[in-house]
Amino acid sequence: MTRLFLILSTTILIFSELTLGQAATDPSLQDLLHHIETGYSQMKDFQADFTQETMIEGFDMPLKSSGRVSIKKPGLLRWDYLKPSVEHMYVNGDHIKMFTPEYNQVIQGSLTRIVATQAPLRLLQGIGKLSEHFDVQPTGDDELGTGGLPLLTLIPKNAPGAKPSLVHKMIADIQPQTYFIQSLTLHETTGNVSTFRFSDIQANIGLNGHMFEFVPPEGVVVVDDVLP
Repeated sequence: MTRLFLILSTTILIFSELTLGQAATDPSLQDLLHHIETGYSQMKDFQADFTQETMIEGFDMPLKSSGRVSIKKPGLLRWDYLKPSVEHMYVNGDHIKMFTPEYNQVIQGSLTRIVATQAPLRLLQGIGKLSEHFDVQPTGDDELGTGGLPLLTLIPKNAPGAKPSLVHKMIADIQPQTYFIQSLTLHETTGNVSTFRFSDIQANIGLNGHMFEFVPPEGVVVVDDVLP
């Protein structure tokens, strides 16, 4: 379920408000986050193409994939992998379905139970702030992203009694015209590194709620509650 965890972590950051951690007091970063928060607080829906490149610890060649992500408040997510293989993930509230046409199978379960935290559900529903779950800090020696804005480092907070996060930090690159996240790099505790890059970003385009509904095709095997 590593891919699922990465998707949910990425989705949280795409569609959530950022608030600086105590260590980040630079006025320029405060101004940057103000712009980011303004844009995301006004967002009703979001759609973008993405590419994903994952470097697996111990391997020389990265794994590459691409597709499209769609989000609609409150609590609707559709994540479509289109290349090199097709896989679809639908989230509606606390319910998640993953459909893999190649295997003619749908796996479904509880989002909260899968990730052992209510953070993704609460943030997708527009409840709570990212600062409840992450510390936001400057990256390195005030490193800049591709658009010239400071890179942001996000450190997951471990809630009491919760399982340790699979991701120990994330680095966000902000698009300077829109202040949307244009790329996100996730560093896992295993040493794996995944980078998501977003293009053709569109917000508040009136996405139809029906596109987030999934009805299994006839003959598809539906597997319930097998996700950890």
